[in-house]
Amino acid sequence: MISFLQISATVMGFLMSVSYFLQAWEIYKNKSSENVSIPSFAIFGVGTFTWFIYGISIKDIPIILSFIAGVVGSWLVLALIFVYRKPSYEKSKTEDKNYGEK
Repeated sequence: MISFLQISATVMGFLMSVSYFLQAWEIYKNKSSENVSIPSFAIFGVGTFTWFIYGISIKDIPIILSFIAGVVGSWLVLALIFVYRKPSYEKSKTEDKNYGEK
């Protein structure tokens, strides 16, 4: 029988994974990933994938369900970071145009 704690952990794990999709939506909507940390989301991506594989290895459905959305969401954010990250030469051109403006 599934315990209340297992159900709660699965639901909360899934809801926490939704936050990756919210970040992905913000990047897509703004067409910019300038203020998003690549190292943080790289760690999230590897971490969620590791937990997902661990869940499969021990056949733990709550872990598997919680982290499958996290894997997809965190890797989606990483992909969008690179799609919408402006090259450094574009940033400097923008800064040069706006130099002295207030």
